Parts: sequence; structure tokens; C-alpha cells
Amino acid sequence: MASSPSLLVLVVALLAVFSPAVLASGREERARIRVYVHERFSGSNATVGSVAASPLGDNSTFGEVGVVDDVLRAGPDPSSREVGRYQGLFAGADLEDASYFSAITLVFTAGEHRGSTVSLQGKYGFPVDGALERVVVGGTGGFRMARGFSMLKVVSNTPEADVFQLDLVVFTPRRR
Repeated sequence: MASSPSLLVLVVALLAVFSPAVLASGREERARIRVYVHERFSGSNATVGSVAASPLGDNSTFGEVGVVDDVLRAGPDPSSREVGRYQGLFAGADLEDASYFSAITLVFTAGEHRGSTVSLQGKYGFPVDGALERVVVGGTGGFRMARGFSMLKVVSNTPEADVFQLDLVVFTPRRR
């Protein structure tokens, strides 16, 4: 049987060998992506909506369920090139705060990532600093087995529409 010090050395060595940093070195590709989410609240072109109200009444978001199908563009201007869709759902999941759980898929329909998707998941509620971080939980096409994170921040907002800057850092296994 191994003594305690040598067992500890073995455990530390194994952790070092199999740490994410070591596994990532040379075995993963990193993509940095910036797109802009264009969201409309009303009219015939609305891209977000509530499909079920909160059972707790008008002053609560808990239990509210909604869907989103926003346009992804290359820039913040509404006339910038469309590169895909920002599609998913959200549900009020916090009794104390007006925040939601969201599950979003970025569907790339044009540009470098055309035909691929990236899926995001996490809490949707803007903190004081204005940046919303969510985890990348997977993807398809060029983003198969993706992991990483996203940062979403408001670029502009009006009563009719919002524009968000979405920055992604996505890791995928290196292609052979």
C-alpha cells in the first residue's frame, strides 16, 4: 500500500496531467464571436413574447413563460448584415427578483459559421454592471461539443426594440 505522501504526490500529478488547461493546450480550438441581437417588442414584427403569465399576478414574473426569435446581425445597425437567429425560451424562476431561466440557441444562417448552432443556458436578469453572463452548453456543426461562455450587454433600447451586443468565447475539440 502506498504511503500518504506518495499517494498525495500521485493525486497531484494526475490532477495536473488531466487539468482543463493541460487538456486544452493543443487539443481545443477557441473561437471569439461578436454578434448583435435585435429584439422587437410589439407590432406584427415582434420577436419576443410572453405565452403564459405568472400565476402570482401582474406584479410577479415567477412562472411567466415566453419565447424569443430575434435577428442576429453582424453589427448594431438594423441594416447590418443578418447572420442568424437567436431562438429560445425563458421562464420566470426567481420568487425574489425579476429574473428568468433561459435556454437559447444561436442559429447561424450566413457568414463564417453558417449551418452551425451554439446553445446557451442560464439566468437571465441584468446585474448592476449591465453584463449578463451565460454558459455555452453545446452546439452543432462547427461547434459540436462546444463549451464556453457568453456576455450580453445592452447597446440601445427604445420602447419598441432593444439591441444587444453578444460576445462569445467558444471552445471545441480540435479538428483532425
